[in-house]
Amino acid sequence: MPQFKQFPLPDTAEGLTEAEILTWHVRPGDEVKVNQVICEIETAKAAVELPCPWDGVVTELLAEVGQTVEVGSPIITIDLDPAGAAAPAAAPAGSNGKIAEETADGRVANLVGYGPKSGAAKRRPRKGGTAVAPPVPAVAPPVVAPPPVAAPPVAPTPVVRTPAVPAPASSPAPVPAPTPASAPARGGYVPLAKPPVRKLAKDLGVDLYALSGSGPGGVITREDVEQATAPAPEAVPGLAPAGSRERRVPIKGVRRATAQAMVDSAFTAPHVTEFLTVDVTPMMELRARLKNAPEFRDVKLTPLAFAAKAVVLAVRRTPDVNATWDGAAQEIVYKDYVHLGIAAATPRGLVVPKVRDADGMSLRELAVSLEDLATTAREGRTTPADMVGGTITITNVGVFGVDTGTPIINPGEVAILAFGAIRDMPWVVDGQVVPRKVCQLALSFDHRVVDGQQGSRFLADVGALLADPGVALTY
Repeated sequence: MPQFKQFPLPDTAEGLTEAEILTWHVRPGDEVKVNQVICEIETAKAAVELPCPWDGVVTELLAEVGQTVEVGSPIITIDLDPAGAAAPAAAPAGSNGKIAEETADGRVANLVGYGPKSGAAKRRPRKGGTAVAPPVPAVAPPVVAPPPVAAPPVAPTPVVRTPAVPAPASSPAPVPAPTPASAPARGGYVPLAKPPVRKLAKDLGVDLYALSGSGPGGVITREDVEQATAPAPEAVPGLAPAGSRERRVPIKGVRRATAQAMVDSAFTAPHVTEFLTVDVTPMMELRARLKNAPEFRDVKLTPLAFAAKAVVLAVRRTPDVNATWDGAAQEIVYKDYVHLGIAAATPRGLVVPKVRDADGMSLRELAVSLEDLATTAREGRTTPADMVGGTITITNVGVFGVDTGTPIINPGEVAILAFGAIRDMPWVVDGQVVPRKVCQLALSFDHRVVDGQQGSRFLADVGALLADPGVALTY
């Protein structure tokens, strides 16, 4: 017999409470296998593909595309034993139990249970001898042409449009069907809407009986409910309607998480930002030589790789910038490893994936990891696990042609370095003004953990390593 099981939305990372359904890869009736991707969701950290935990057949999708679902809420129903739905053992005596076929006793086998008999309804006499009709269910079963009966016919639901059947001369006039727009005496009418839409209507205080469904067959959609609560646009003298010159995008997913994290960081950690202008001509010359070396010929060696190497080397001399402020325990947690965060701009917003144990990597390994990280982030495939647990971050504003900025510290860390654009600029060398490759660095740090002396020393060390990569031999 059928075995229905609902798959709840899992927590795909640390502490996530909700996610948005981006797209479904299956639909009701599809057969699914274990680990087959059934949908893609967007959490506050990244887009994630959800695999199916069971073999079976999809019977119902419990969440719509674009809907935000809380962790633990069911999103799909799967029949783990679809073959058992038509097994003869599950059918009543005298029937063969085949779906949609009429059985020997006049009933039609459905996916679950059996429909009503096709014959006229039996009546049970009262004690006084007057026959009464049996109770009418809340939702009349859909039929094509019900035969006339002595009792007044039940009004059809708004979804099933049955052909008009003329009433016998002895029967009273048919009762008019309630309309969705006006159904104060709700009678047997039940608005057609999926459970998530019903919950949304309840949360927003919308009466589903007052709505007309725009979905297939008159089903009430999420948009119908939201439109019922949308305020009428106010006309502003001298301005065009808002819809013609403005766009409104819901704040959710990565954008909402980033905004909240930046606000929490900016108004929790006392930021200090210091700046340093560096002649990086020796670094760029070394880069040009290494690109021709056999071990670097298949690697995209960017200036960011040199900056990353400089940061992990400078952390050795100033470990304070690679720590965490634990306010609850009133402790400073120093890390003996570097999980280097790299701020990356993606179509979904700003994300900060990590290069794990970057302090143990060579320059070539860092270059390969940075390229893989950037490709994964652009394609939206960064997993939530790759965006937590960082210790210090670099934001490469130079790729946008920007010289520098005042970056906001990533939550849970105490320092972030902005790496600016590398430009040809006049520079004094041995008393002569000559053109050089110059860039600007900006370091923001949490003054609760990092004092001015420590922050200045760290920034100076990074600058020295970029200005003369040979200094790395002394670290």
